[in-house]
Amino acid sequence: MRLFAAVLPPADVVDELGVAIGELKGLAGADRLRWTAPAGWHLTLAFYGEVEENVVPELSRRLERAARRGEPFPLAVRGGGQFGHGRALWAGAEGDLDALRLLADRAEAAARKAGVPMGEHRRYTPHLTVARSRENVDVRPYVDALDAFAGRTWTVADLALVRSDLPTSGVPGEQPRYEAVGRWPLGAAG
Repeated sequence: MRLFAAVLPPADVVDELGVAIGELKGLAGADRLRWTAPAGWHLTLAFYGEVEENVVPELSRRLERAARRGEPFPLAVRGGGQFGHGRALWAGAEGDLDALRLLADRAEAAARKAGVPMGEHRRYTPHLTVARSRENVDVRPYVDALDAFAGRTWTVADLALVRSDLPTSGVPGEQPRYEAVGRWPLGAAG
């Protein structure tokens, strides 16, 4: 199964960002982007790719341990950026980014210890993908608009293991489906 570890923002935070993204969709050229669905918005901590079913229990145990080692922390969706010359447009984060990065490092280490091949380690960039493109797109107007966005702060209280099912219908605009297959509270209470 295709898996990743993530922080899932609460529904009201998603709704708040949804209003801002709705305004972006009204900008010239917005139809050149494939906008992601709010139901799938998340901050990826570590992407695992295809994971054998027999590895999932060990990965889950190690993610639970990683979650217990951290404490809840404040986070907000704020600002924006891009990867790959407009191939991915994203909303950023502010708050305790050190705690978020540490959680990402622990989620990656948990996978390595469980036997999931992780490839080369890259510095974690907190982001929530809101649109993608198959070609280079000038997304500076969207990034500029996102720079003015500042969502409410919430307390990140858990770590999620999420399954991603990619579209198979071939219908244009169909979105991946995401399902949390495990969630573990942060801190000693977990």
